[in-house]
Amino acid sequence: MQPAKINIILGFLTIYLIWGSTYIAIKFALESFPPFLLGATRFTTAGLLMCIWMLIRGVPRPQVSQILPSLVLGLLLLVFGNMGVVLAEKTVPSGMVSLLVAMVPVDIVLLQWLICGQKPTAKVIAGLIVGVTGLVVLLEPAKLAGGAGIDFTGVVYVLLGCLGSAAGAIYSRRANLPHSQQLAAGMEMLFAGLILFAIAAGAGEFSQLGNIHISLKSFLAWLYLLAFGSMLAFSVYIWLLKHVNPAHVSTYAYVNPVVAIFLGCTLADETISPQTFIGAAIILLAVWLITQSNSKAAELALPLAGDATALEACALSSVDQLSSQPTKITQHSEE
Repeated sequence: MQPAKINIILGFLTIYLIWGSTYIAIKFALESFPPFLLGATRFTTAGLLMCIWMLIRGVPRPQVSQILPSLVLGLLLLVFGNMGVVLAEKTVPSGMVSLLVAMVPVDIVLLQWLICGQKPTAKVIAGLIVGVTGLVVLLEPAKLAGGAGIDFTGVVYVLLGCLGSAAGAIYSRRANLPHSQQLAAGMEMLFAGLILFAIAAGAGEFSQLGNIHISLKSFLAWLYLLAFGSMLAFSVYIWLLKHVNPAHVSTYAYVNPVVAIFLGCTLADETISPQTFIGAAIILLAVWLITQSNSKAAELALPLAGDATALEACALSSVDQLSSQPTKITQHSEE
């Protein structure tokens, strides 16, 4: 039975606004939380809640053979991918980070070409060229080198995170994951959270706990990321994929950076130059060129051209899923 039109509209607004706002929420949470403990507490809690809820609903328990693939995806998509965003936001404006994350489809195509030998189509190659051009315009390499522009280390963090997410997308095509997409995502978040606790210990963040004061703003931002970013928007995304053409659902890739930039300017006094808008337009054009192609790389890129939390949503979508009918979701092997 097709849901009411208003429910579909509300679903799109949910993923547009929530995932687009995760960037500013991360920025606010970092005002009090150490970065690795931020990710560790968020993902462990969200993962536990999602796994418990799915098992209560009668979802089959995961098989032993599904544990390692879930761990690997949690490492690539959340430890590398999401934490690249978190570390970058310590020094790079949240709106700028959202635009850099939009480069993930470019990374997917490059990795599939260089490692898997899958030559891209002419349209995808054009998208690669346009994407790199947009990145150059956005970052202004001369200013990066001179220290007068965006923090170079922060840019490296988010670009490495994008590579991790792209690698996770490619690996997930053959990963043996639980049939329930929510359970698979919960396991990935749980494993990522445990890994991040270990990293936090190694980074000495536990020794800082006695001196940390969690402000109300930071706590509410953490709670928002947990409840809305990792759980609510994620569930709505699954629901939309069951009832709407996945290509339409993927439009959040173009809306999220707009939301992130707007919120960064209005809530955090971030400044956006005209050159940033030009670079943003070029990057989003590149994403459009790549995702409008009929190649397998483009199918992988659709659910990944997202935001800080939407990287988790890749656990929902497989190549089969993206090429199936709107009313059918098949078992995926991609996050």
